[in-house]
Amino acid sequence: MNRTWLGVVLVSVAVLACAAFVGLRSVGAQREEPLALRSGELVYVDASGRAREAERTGPSCQRVDVAAGTLVCLRVTAVPMQSELLVLDARGERLRLTEWGTPSRARVAPTGRLVAWTVFRAGDSYIGGVGTFSTTAGIYDLVNGKHYGSLEDFSLLVDGRPHTADDVNYWGVTFTRDDRTFYATAASGGKTWLVRGSLDTRTLTSLRENVECPSLSPDGTRIAYKFRTGERWRLHVLDLASGGDVALAETEHVDDQPQWLDDATVAYTRGQAVFKVPASGAGRPEVVRQNASSPAVVR
Repeated sequence: MNRTWLGVVLVSVAVLACAAFVGLRSVGAQREEPLALRSGELVYVDASGRAREAERTGPSCQRVDVAAGTLVCLRVTAVPMQSELLVLDARGERLRLTEWGTPSRARVAPTGRLVAWTVFRAGDSYIGGVGTFSTTAGIYDLVNGKHYGSLEDFSLLVDGRPHTADDVNYWGVTFTRDDRTFYATAASGGKTWLVRGSLDTRTLTSLRENVECPSLSPDGTRIAYKFRTGERWRLHVLDLASGGDVALAETEHVDDQPQWLDDATVAYTRGQAVFKVPASGAGRPEVVRQNASSPAVVR
């Protein structure tokens, strides 16, 4: 039984065990109010665990992202080991999905059409080597209502050859503007790879080792990511055309999927604050917002 079907079985058990609660919540749940999503505004998760834009507070979230008037919020539920993906736009609620696992990453495509999520299914850290954690990542098309399932159901090619090991994990989706192509991290056998995914062929192709939690720049030419050395990560930026790679000026350990504030600036969470740093590798880290996490800029 693969992990996708195992997840379905375990979620079904949890739902049945909590049927009365879930039933009441489904009937009586209030519709979430969207944020204003004004162009150029920073959206983030505040210290109270809610999405925020300037002075306006939105839904409770652990991870948040915005693009093209669409906000995605990934959060825990009252059912143990279950996450909820909430999608809002200017009209209000677009989608609610439940996933077995705890929240890890969330992304919206630049067009606002596709949303993605990553959840932990065992353990609570990417550090520690393959086998100490399990993650799964999925994609949903808001226009045609298509759920692409888990990336584990896609075909993985590593160095041009099919890779079918049982220990493969995926996390950290980031989208291109064509709504058909995306990047993510794949891990197996103690190695990690940046992979390029195709929704048309349902194939993932390895591009480069030791690239985790990729984030595609607004102009689509570079990927900000975390590079692992021992038990620490440092933020880097990879040029997709040339293969050139630069370490960013943030020298502290960062466990986050970075976010681009613009084509020249990368933001990320470290500790209890959001920081930014030049994508060129120059400059120094600057605090963007204290008591905040999961930054995203409205475009």
